Amino acid sequence: MKPSKALEIIQQGESQNVEFKESRSKLSKDVFDSVCAFLNGFGGHLFLGVCDDGTIYGIEPKAKDKILNEFVTLSNNSQKLNPTFYFSPEVLEIEGKTVIYIPIPKSKQVHRSKGKYFVRNSDGDFDITNHSSQIENLYLKKNQNHTENTTYPFLTISDFRSDLIERSRKLAKHNSPKNRWFEMDDLEVMRSAKLLVKNPQTGEEHFTLASVMLLGKDFTIHSIISHHKTDAILRRENTMRYDDRDYIDTNLIESFERLMEFARKHLPDKFHLEGVQRISIRDKIFREIFSNLLIHREFFHSYPAKFVIEKDRIFTENFNIPHTEGKINPKSFIPFSKNPKIASFFKEIGFADELGSGVRNLFKYCKIYFGQNPELIEDEIFRFNLKFPQVSDQVSDQVSDQVEDKRLKKVLKFCKKPRSRDEIQNHLEMKHRGYFRENILNPLLEKGFLRMTIPDKPRSSKQKYFTPSV
Repeated sequence: MKPSKALEIIQQGESQNVEFKESRSKLSKDVFDSVCAFLNGFGGHLFLGVCDDGTIYGIEPKAKDKILNEFVTLSNNSQKLNPTFYFSPEVLEIEGKTVIYIPIPKSKQVHRSKGKYFVRNSDGDFDITNHSSQIENLYLKKNQNHTENTTYPFLTISDFRSDLIERSRKLAKHNSPKNRWFEMDDLEVMRSAKLLVKNPQTGEEHFTLASVMLLGKDFTIHSIISHHKTDAILRRENTMRYDDRDYIDTNLIESFERLMEFARKHLPDKFHLEGVQRISIRDKIFREIFSNLLIHREFFHSYPAKFVIEKDRIFTENFNIPHTEGKINPKSFIPFSKNPKIASFFKEIGFADELGSGVRNLFKYCKIYFGQNPELIEDEIFRFNLKFPQVSDQVSDQVSDQVEDKRLKKVLKFCKKPRSRDEIQNHLEMKHRGYFRENILNPLLEKGFLRMTIPDKPRSSKQKYFTPSV
């Protein structure tokens, strides 16, 4: 590393991936705690000869070779660092002082320093030796074989739903006329999708966890992943519990469809044109949210996946194996598939697009639908957050050019209590039903300023309309 670049990093101070050790005349005692934490995390920059506050004291000239030799020797001593690791320290001259810089990569293994497990957080190195769940998560992170590839030798085709395989054929054919699954039997479809794989040592074929989660019978799924569920919750009025809930513990295909129905039931669909074609911008957004929620999760972990609608926001949570940390910037985001076989299957049946396009679509359509960007946070718990804009007179004024503004405010105020079409029309003293629907009611529904009490049956004789509280 160039001294100028090293100085730039030092000036930013200690952080998640930067650590300073004074080590002026000898190696600091806790240096391998930091080495271990960086190896177990995302790697980092270790500087010897720099104080905690960023002051560059430098290594004493006579101690430089001794410190270098001691570091290299101890990094190959399994009693100090286990497993051992090879490093390439660099000696830099910064502001006339000697500094030893040690770049530490992310390791594929789990390491211990003097028998203890360390991980890195923003406050420094954290000893997790007595926290078994965190150690388990650490090993899951380091597992380079996707857990979706776990095989089950005793599963047979009878453990899977033939009707679901047939539906997948139809979905794939509709999504791409070139798809060949219609020409294959059930086993051939699963081989084609890499859900039935051959053991190269024995020549035997085994079904994978991905096949179970996508196409397995519910009993099969829960015999392997007993904690599997996705929770869809509406919490607007009853904030201590919920107003509506769908406890989803079935295969990923039907889980996706039930989540979409839950969103359609409780969130409005706004009018939007792309070119000359009207699209469902709500479905665009939640297709990306739910495919991400179901695909990029660690199924062996018991943390439940969640989709929650609250009075002022929506959010999702699911456990995953992170490959970065912090908020996702769509301009610099590098996509990484957590379960590539499941992701490929979702893409084949039209439930997902190319890897990476989902994040860009979320930012594009959330800006149109909600007037703001979502917040995506990559960590062990992956989070999607988005606040609702408030329905107010100011918002009403923004659409006053599209509907009759005086009547708009009158309708919104009147419909704080659910009202029928006749009641609203009479309140406005409007006689022409067609004009009322086309110019008042439909625009308000499309913009989300009015909602139906029976959204699944828009032409029900018992239908009423109300102004949402957000």
